[in-house]
Amino acid sequence: MNWEAVIGIECHVELKTQTKMFCGCPNEFGAEPNTNVCPVCLGMPGALPVPNRVAIEHMVRAGLAFGAEIPAFSKFDRKNYFYPDMPKDYQISQFDMPLTSGGEVKYWLDDGTMKSCRLTRIHLEEDTGKSSHAGSGDGRIAGSEYSLVDFNRAGVPLMECVSEPEIRSSQDAVAYLTSLRETLLQLDVSDVKMEEGSLRCDANVSIRPVGATELGTKTEIKNMNSFRSVQRAIDSEIRRQIETVEAGGRVVQETRGWDEARGETHTMRSKEEAHDYRYFPDPDLVPMELQGDDIDRLRSSLAELPWQRFQRLTGEYGLNVKQAGQLIDNARLAEYFDRVVTASRNPQQSTNFVLGDLSRLANESGVAVADSKASPDDVAELIAMVDAKTINSKIAKTLVERMWKGDGSPKAIVEREGLSQTSDPGAVETFVDDVLAANPNIVAEYRAGKTNVAGFLVGQIMKASRGKADPALVNTVLKRKLE
Repeated sequence: MNWEAVIGIECHVELKTQTKMFCGCPNEFGAEPNTNVCPVCLGMPGALPVPNRVAIEHMVRAGLAFGAEIPAFSKFDRKNYFYPDMPKDYQISQFDMPLTSGGEVKYWLDDGTMKSCRLTRIHLEEDTGKSSHAGSGDGRIAGSEYSLVDFNRAGVPLMECVSEPEIRSSQDAVAYLTSLRETLLQLDVSDVKMEEGSLRCDANVSIRPVGATELGTKTEIKNMNSFRSVQRAIDSEIRRQIETVEAGGRVVQETRGWDEARGETHTMRSKEEAHDYRYFPDPDLVPMELQGDDIDRLRSSLAELPWQRFQRLTGEYGLNVKQAGQLIDNARLAEYFDRVVTASRNPQQSTNFVLGDLSRLANESGVAVADSKASPDDVAELIAMVDAKTINSKIAKTLVERMWKGDGSPKAIVEREGLSQTSDPGAVETFVDDVLAANPNIVAEYRAGKTNVAGFLVGQIMKASRGKADPALVNTVLKRKLE
């Protein structure tokens, strides 16, 4: 039987704010344990929460970027359960009236295909603290000798983004997450660093026969700390479910962990349903009423989104998927590239210089292209000189390095040092004649059939011209002289 995977993704994203969601404690990663705490985030009796306006605005901007609806009214609820890293025994979250509903994440695959996955909702809540278990050898609570709890993270504003089960492969899941992450980075609402826990994702996975419409029993995979882990964990879980069903067993709804070393998922606990959490409106927080003017202001702050940039770069400028991905991964480099294209009106040459020579120099020096001494206008001027055949490609590469060091504009360097391309046929013929006369043995080898030595002769001619000779003219004259 052929099986189809059905995957939904839940992402928890810590929002970039100065303070926590409902108190004035710093929202800071890496502080000494239990130093960023107060009676509010510790849930002491009598402490009252006050919502963080910046976090709410981040949420609304994210919702607008994904095309979600922003209801006029929203409220916070208490989600009740026992977690040792949540001292008040409930989490302030949102249940039936979230800040956003609907929307979609548009993403692209390695072959350039555009896809989308609808969102169920994005809601706002507070993060829990963090538990560490010692003595078990693998960090799990089972078998541990003792546990430590750090409440610094408790109360950090957390956005939960829930997708519909519309993803069909682990590759699509990673592409979805990549687009989601790039969008949140573009919005500057989160650092989305998986290694620091500011982006955490769970995958709900089920299988069903190809062509079936009814959903199978799902499992939820947790504890994935990289996109590579997400892809491996989903593939592993799909294989496990297929093997289980084809062996006559059944898939049990549960929460499963991911063991990176073993490359397999394992049972953690039975899956909770919404009614298990006994939601009720938080009596300490009044409902939120969002004004149309505020939403319009936040909508006007949205810049070009990653999927829009991908379509423009690949469609309008003709970049391939890898090149577009390089620019989407680096917003400042993308802005620099756009300025070069605007000034030069030559997307292909702009791509060659920005993603080629300039990015190489950036990697070698540790200085970002956008921070270099080669301005976008100078790069555009260089491209214009190449297009006009004022300089050849070899001189252009030299000029890029000179511009990077701050030696001036390419036009000024060329004029100052006489680097204009030599396109005079008589001058080029003189260079060719001199080199042929100085290398009679090479000429004899060529005429005896060893034609690959022509490259050596071209190199000698370019050297004699100090790299200024027109390469195309050199090849034409040399071929005529040899044959």
